[in-house]
This record gives sequence, structure tokens and C-alpha cells, in this order.
Amino acid sequence: MTDTIRKHPRVDVADALRGFAVLAIVLLHSIEHFNFYSFPDATGQPEWLTFADKAIWKGLFFAFGGKAYAIFAMLFGFSFFVQDYNQRQAGADFRLRFCRRLLILFIIGCVDAVFFTGEILVMYSLIGFILPLVCRLSTRVLLWMAAVCLAQPAFIYHIVRCLLDPAYTVPLADTGELWGITYAAQSSASFAEMVRVNLWEGQIVSLAWAWDHGRIFQTAGLFVLGMLIGRQGWFLAKNLHRWGRVLACALVAWFPISGLDEMLSQALEGTALMFPVHALLGSLANLAFMLILVSGVVYGFYRTRRVSAALRLLIPYGRMSMTNYVTQGIIGSMLFYHWGLYLRIGISASLLVGVAIFFVQYVFCRYWTGRHGHGPLEYVWKRLTWL
Repeated sequence: MTDTIRKHPRVDVADALRGFAVLAIVLLHSIEHFNFYSFPDATGQPEWLTFADKAIWKGLFFAFGGKAYAIFAMLFGFSFFVQDYNQRQAGADFRLRFCRRLLILFIIGCVDAVFFTGEILVMYSLIGFILPLVCRLSTRVLLWMAAVCLAQPAFIYHIVRCLLDPAYTVPLADTGELWGITYAAQSSASFAEMVRVNLWEGQIVSLAWAWDHGRIFQTAGLFVLGMLIGRQGWFLAKNLHRWGRVLACALVAWFPISGLDEMLSQALEGTALMFPVHALLGSLANLAFMLILVSGVVYGFYRTRRVSAALRLLIPYGRMSMTNYVTQGIIGSMLFYHWGLYLRIGISASLLVGVAIFFVQYVFCRYWTGRHGHGPLEYVWKRLTWL
């Protein structure tokens, strides 16, 4: 199996998925102004532009909101499996080395957080310690572990408590004041003040939001799921039929879950049950839709010539996913925050900015990967890991 791990088709489809995910992430972050929800007054603008703004916002979040991040998280677990497996074949134990790798990722995430409060690398570096702890467990145990995490046990607990005790209130982090501090820094502070706020209040807000909305359990489950995908060789062409089953199951699950989410959110509006029910069903619906996207990408990569050709164009972009993700935050902060250009543009124009960021990064990726084996940040991460 050592040869199959290193075969280009397997690595290529993973890189194509990474490229797909990071492209979706930059488009979403651009229309959000990189966690800085400040837009010009739309009063008086043409109706077609108002319609376009709404369509772009709802369309992108419907397609990629909560899904692109999930793909990225799943591939994080897959990458760990490949590295761990290759080291085991060489007679080495990668687990302690991976812990060092996570500490380096934490530092990189903090650098990213200087510019962008919504970054996820710090959270990945903290949750990632679950992988070396559980990677030697049986596949059956890991499947149960992933299933429990993805089922959002915290939300289930809150739902049960609400049903048993009508007076129960779901405990949520009180981050309103911290959100106000970060927004003020983004909209009026100097670069030095923004750095201070982003590294403290911004990170607390980001991690608190992740906990409140189920991202902690979901990320842990996706890490384990990605590791299992690697262990079972699901990205190999010979296992393509498995993705057909995943696609069928995900389609069957997504429709009723998303419909039930909308119905119950309306029916329970104003009650303590609304938040945990909506959060649980929304998380499950996003998981199902993410699996639909992944199945479609994998199937198209191996079976449809034109789709495969288009996806292969994303491979250089996916190979430099960390470099692209971090530089997106830096560029976005420079464009939209007060310390930079402070662009005051609408959603449609912001989407064009995201496309431009992707295009510039893509051209650089094509140039860089044609001359180097790793992206700049990927190289630094690797060198420090094996120092």
C-alpha cells in the first residue's frame, strides 16, 4: 500500500479538493469583508444591483457556507494519515513530531489572526492533538468517535434539557462586548491597535463562536473522518464506487434535514429550543451537503474528462493551500480594514475582489509550483517540523 499512498492520482484529487475549498473560502470571506460586516448604504442603488447582492450572498452561503471549511478540515485529517503512514513504513513514529507540527501551526495561525479574526488555523492546532491520540485505534472505534462528534452531542444535551425543563436556557458565550471591540478596531483603529485587539479579543470571540455553533465537535469529527478516508483508501480510483453510495445517502439525508431545519426554526422561534435545534440540524445539513460536494468532485475527477481537466487546474492552488489561506487574510485585511485601503463596496463588487485575489494567487501558484516542491509557508512548516 506504500506505493498507492504516493501515487499521483490520490494526491492530485486531494489537492484538487483543497484548491476547490480554498477558492470557495476566499469568495465567502470577500463578500463578508473578512469578518468586517461593513457595507455602504444601498439606498438609491439600482434594483438589479440589490437583487444581485442578495443572490450572490445567499447563493454563495447556500453552496459553500459551512461546507468549504468542512472539506478543509476533513483533508487535514487525511494529510495526517498520509504523513503518519509513510513514517510508519519507514519505521518511525510520527505522533510526537506531529505535536510539534501543531505547535508550529498555532504560531502560523496567530500570525494569520493578526490580520483576520475569523481564521481557523489556531482552532485546528488545538483540536488537532486528537489525531495522534486516537490514530492507533481500530477503524470501528474511530467510526463511532467520528459519528458521535459529528452528531453534535452538546446540542443534543441542550435539546434534552430544554424538553425536560421549560425554564432551561442554553448557555452561550457572552461575546457581544468583544465583538464590539473587534469591530471598532477594524473600522477605526491603527494597525498596532488592530493587532493587539485581533490577537486577544478577536481570538476569544472566534473560539467562543466556534464552540457556540458546534464547530469544535464537528472539526474533531471531520479530522477523524479524513484520517479514516486515508486509512481505507477512499481517494483511490478503484474505490470510486464508494463515493456513489456516499452521494446517494447524502442526497437522501440533506433534503429532509434542511427542510426540517427551516420548519422547526420557524415553529420554535422565540423559544429556548430554537437555537440548539437549528444549530444541530444546520450542522447535519451542512455535513450532508459537504459530502455531496466531495462526492461530486471525486467522481468528476476520475470519470468525466472535462470536469477532470477543470479540477486539475486547481491542483497547484491546492498544493499551496496554507500559503493561499494565510495570504488571503492579509490581503483582505489590507483591502477592507481601516488600517489599509478601507474599501466601502457592496457585495457584488466584493465578489469581484475575491475573484481577483484568487486569480493573483493562482498565477503565483502556477509559477511557484513549477519551480518548487512546496509553497512558501508549506516549506517553512515542513522544515520546522523536521528541524
